[in-house]
Amino acid sequence: MTEKPTVHVGKKQISKELIEEIKKQLESREVVKVKILKSALGDMKAEELASTIAKETESTLIEVRGHTFILYKRKQKGLQK
Repeated sequence: MTEKPTVHVGKKQISKELIEEIKKQLESREVVKVKILKSALGDMKAEELASTIAKETESTLIEVRGHTFILYKRKQKGLQK
């Protein structure tokens, strides 16, 4: 996947707004590439942060490479209200 990250995790780390944005992008695209700024890590590792975000967005963590990770969530087709 050579796409550029569409979401950046900043100093606020995991905010409600960040989770909502990732969820929205997963709904429309299925795959989202996220870049973690070094200032966002604090004493966490990129893998820990990525796993936490994957749980929060109910998505699958595909890969963590450096400060970038990829999430996948299958589109829910035919949802009925």
